[in-house]
Amino acid sequence: MQPPRLKNDCFALPPGIDWTPVDTALGLLRERLSVVTASERLEVGQAAGRVLGEDVAARRSNPPTANSAVDGFGFAHASLGRGAVQELPLVDGRAAAGQAFGGVVPEGFAIRILTGAQIPDGVDTVILEEDVTEGEASIAFHSGLKRGANTRRAGEDVAAGDIVLRAGRVLQPHDLALLAAVGVAEVAVQSRLRVGVLSTGDEIRPAGADIGPGQIYDANRPMLLALLARWGMAAVDLGHVRDDRDLLRARLDRAADEVDAILTSGGVSAGDEDHLSALLNAEGRVHSWRIAVKPGRPLALGQWQGVPVFGLPGNPVAAFVCALIFARPALAIMNGADWPEPVGMMVPAGFAKSKKPGRREYLRARLDGDGRAEVFRSEGSGRISGLSWAEGLVELDDAAAEIAPGDPVRFLPYGSFGL
Repeated sequence: MQPPRLKNDCFALPPGIDWTPVDTALGLLRERLSVVTASERLEVGQAAGRVLGEDVAARRSNPPTANSAVDGFGFAHASLGRGAVQELPLVDGRAAAGQAFGGVVPEGFAIRILTGAQIPDGVDTVILEEDVTEGEASIAFHSGLKRGANTRRAGEDVAAGDIVLRAGRVLQPHDLALLAAVGVAEVAVQSRLRVGVLSTGDEIRPAGADIGPGQIYDANRPMLLALLARWGMAAVDLGHVRDDRDLLRARLDRAADEVDAILTSGGVSAGDEDHLSALLNAEGRVHSWRIAVKPGRPLALGQWQGVPVFGLPGNPVAAFVCALIFARPALAIMNGADWPEPVGMMVPAGFAKSKKPGRREYLRARLDGDGRAEVFRSEGSGRISGLSWAEGLVELDDAAAEIAPGDPVRFLPYGSFGL
């Protein structure tokens, strides 16, 4: 069953808010957005990168039975005497992975056992083969082994019926191993959120095309499409529309039937050629959030025929940062995932900076050989090369700060944003 569209007022700011702090903006998105994708069932092997739609319980314990952790010899610990050296006769046969020993090992006897083999009845302890001197039909070893040594208890990892993964988790390859180990063959997942990326403007040309005076290549659309793909969403290229209101209206109408959300960059101001902003105001719904963030600030959030529209800044650096900080968690919620918090680390600054109060700042940065954060030579949001030079972002809080080399700063690796 298809979930409902978002409510018309989900992006409206409370009265009196002008400049919106980053944390306030994120809090409003987290509070107001909800899942818009439907659920489907997939085989576990096909579910990597998908959002888990419901809690999953283990169908089988892991390990399913007690087993040996090593190659060696198994016996009952009660068989051991008080001497410094122990000697036990061997029973006929052995226990191997997938080849259980069918009988009972009597007290006072030992059995050859291999890694992963089910612990036979009568055995509660295993000694490593390297610690044993093996005779023709017996083994000898030094005392001191504890009861239960080198064995794994049934269900010591996961017991049947335990919840192993919670709804909202984006499934990773190692999650598939866990699901398969506990007998889960298929899972309920959310369908991939379909997110369209649209470029507008007479000045925009595709990379490699002939270009005239005042025109620029479209840097944002390939970047945003690639980001969405890395985040496990269905990225839909909505192409480019020149500054023609009728053409743009037709493209938005078509997109509303194809996608669950739309990302644009630039063109949402109040100028004569800002047709996206004009259309959303006249025929859709738009709210311009002036967020206290650098680079960025303007973030237009609107809806067209019930489909959310995220209007990112036009400069590629600002569009990239705002996509990571705002669009990624918002889209994740719409896709049924948990809110993704980027995990940072405190490292020494390899730079000096005087920061003014009032805005959260994100600096393109990477770590040097000594683990210090060095920042790109320019903070200009048009310096696209800094995105490739960097390995992450240094996040500076809203307050004023005087940062000297060696001071602790928060570094957010690109990997913490799912890249």
